[in-house]
Amino acid sequence: MSGGTNAALGPDLGEIDLFDPGFHATGDPHAVWALLRRRAPLYRQTTVDSRAFWSVTRYHDVCRVLGDHRAFTSERGSILTQLGHDDVSAGQMLVSTDPPRHGELRRPLNRRLSPRLLAAWEDRIRRAMREFLRPGLDGGVWDIAERSRRLPMTVAGALMGLPEDDWNDLTQWTGMAAAPDDCAFRVGSEGATLAIAHHRLFEYFARHLRRRRPDEPSDDLIGHLMTMTAGDAPLTDEEVIYNCYSILLGANATTPHTVSGTLLALMENPEGFRRVAADRALIPSLVEEGLRWTSPASSFLRHAVSDVEIAGGVVRAGEAITAWVGSANRDEDVFADAQRFDVGRADNRHVSFGYGPHYCLGAGLARMTFRLLFEEFFSSFSAVEAAGSAERLRSVFISGLRHLPVRAYRQ
Repeated sequence: MSGGTNAALGPDLGEIDLFDPGFHATGDPHAVWALLRRRAPLYRQTTVDSRAFWSVTRYHDVCRVLGDHRAFTSERGSILTQLGHDDVSAGQMLVSTDPPRHGELRRPLNRRLSPRLLAAWEDRIRRAMREFLRPGLDGGVWDIAERSRRLPMTVAGALMGLPEDDWNDLTQWTGMAAAPDDCAFRVGSEGATLAIAHHRLFEYFARHLRRRRPDEPSDDLIGHLMTMTAGDAPLTDEEVIYNCYSILLGANATTPHTVSGTLLALMENPEGFRRVAADRALIPSLVEEGLRWTSPASSFLRHAVSDVEIAGGVVRAGEAITAWVGSANRDEDVFADAQRFDVGRADNRHVSFGYGPHYCLGAGLARMTFRLLFEEFFSSFSAVEAAGSAERLRSVFISGLRHLPVRAYRQ
């Protein structure tokens, strides 16, 4: 790796490899990000195979990179593992499409995920959350990180109209796509794991579309994608497939880690646990703090459209830049006592759902899911404790847990 604005930082920082998934699993990225925010807010790294990217770590710089599509495009890849590779879905999939086309794709989907329509799902989601928590009721040890992996499918899978018999496979394949270097998902090399995941997911959705008859529209999200218009034309089959993949990956890759990471934070902060247990009105605030604290989508990739001045330096046209969301959410200039997990935090402008045009499409659904889960959790349990060591996921994209054994105690 090589230094950009970091030349004066010395060899310690020079040894840090932000492109290494192992560092994010076993190192302390928050300590490194804090140093970068103070001393190298625009930081350049070259990988061992000579690919280079810049990093921004301060809150307002992260917001600028994510919010200014005219300066920073998402159409050359939005995940750091795509560095150096063209994105074949550019202009077709929401996450890899800039405005105005992005808005044409997004607006019809926004209407399907409006608060009014989502409210009709509340009872069903609450029942799913009760089922999710059921293993803890007997007082035995259960791995909440492992169980959380399948949790998003009970919501997103049902909302999309995907058969329940397929949920385990879809969970595994999206895990492979999000964390291809982790032992829970890796099949051969990281590149091979990604290729297998993409092939299986795209082929699955292609088959799923072929089985659906266009003259028999369904009221689920895939049915909506198949019949909606974006701009002045319906989506092609390829566009439907890409966006099915995007929606499912967005749900499956991040939701489990907010759940397990928030529970870990509560176990490490028993006073916070007691506050919420005594005052359930704090649950919405707990949800937001859990999102800030875990920052499950840890980074997003963009490319400079032209030369851009940012964070005291210049990113040249065509160069890659990574916005570290996990760092922005601990920026001391924005969050009071940023390194403290505060279940009652009042001013919580976290960017865990992104910022700007690509703000998470499913943010409302995710917030409802987390709220209902913690309502049910605090109604069922009086305490929770670790029953083994937490293990972190190996990923440069997802910040989360592979294992978290716990024991919960009933009310």
